[in-house]
Amino acid sequence: MVPVPNETRTDATAALRNPLAHIAARWTPTPETVRRAALTALVMSVVIVVTGGAVRLTGSGLGCPTWPKCTEDSLTSTSEMGLHGAIEFGNRLLTYVLCAAVGWAIIAARSQKPWRRDLTRLGWAQFWVVMGNAILGGIVVLVGLNPYTVAAHFLLSTALIAVATLMWQRTREGSGAPRPLVGKAVQQLVWVLVVATVLLIAVGTVVTGAGPHAGDSSDVPRMPVDWEAVSKLHAVLAWIVVTLTFALWFVLKAVDAPRAPLARTRDLFLVLLAQGVIGYVQYFTDLPEILVGAHMLGSCLVWIATLMVLLSLRERPETTPVPTEPAAEKVVTRA
Repeated sequence: MVPVPNETRTDATAALRNPLAHIAARWTPTPETVRRAALTALVMSVVIVVTGGAVRLTGSGLGCPTWPKCTEDSLTSTSEMGLHGAIEFGNRLLTYVLCAAVGWAIIAARSQKPWRRDLTRLGWAQFWVVMGNAILGGIVVLVGLNPYTVAAHFLLSTALIAVATLMWQRTREGSGAPRPLVGKAVQQLVWVLVVATVLLIAVGTVVTGAGPHAGDSSDVPRMPVDWEAVSKLHAVLAWIVVTLTFALWFVLKAVDAPRAPLARTRDLFLVLLAQGVIGYVQYFTDLPEILVGAHMLGSCLVWIATLMVLLSLRERPETTPVPTEPAAEKVVTRA
């Protein structure tokens, strides 16, 4: 028997202990590749929300009546389950596509030279949010589409979009300390805008939980609140967000702010106008499914645009940090 060289054994052991470091030692992605990986993860985090909405709006929420299998005897949907089973199982499969996109973002961030630990951590944060939301999605099915769990499922997806947006933005910046582009008063106004947007989205989940689209063809209990009243509250919050955005644009003009905050505020205002039109049309047309789905997509875009306004208030210069190599990488290098 030919003995295996120590170098080969050491290299293989290091790869098993830290596969990401092993890949990073042999591949260096371009900055554009890292940005595309982060953007792909962000796009998939929005897609999973929209397809999840399609599951609810087509009454396919219990198309697969159990979890993690689709039925007690089958991992996948069967022909007897019809279209509802196919739609629900298709949405579950997209979770694996989302995991692949997040995994690619993690690998690309870890392999970038010099290594930016902040990007890697944001990638892993997305991974754990996806895992948590997958478990919560299973609970949603097991409890028969309880509206409170459905709302929590959507809010956790919103948190995923926030982390993915932050990672995508960070890939387009340097790794230096942030430098503010506007004064503290403007920053505080933007934080008020962010809080108002969070409240707008949260109340939107209550509108959904109390509304007619329960996610299943059979009767599913709804949140015991006055749907008309909570819808009006949602509209008031929407006007507050629009007013704050309009006021922010004028303030930024008055203080002669840099171009980036002005452009991001303009983008948010346009997205809010489109979302408002969809919201009022769906309200006065008795909530047609296609418009409700468009409104869910708009909610994601409003959230992303709001975060981009917040992130545009500072800049990060390029630096050349010298990262500390993990132990596994040092073993490979010495070998």
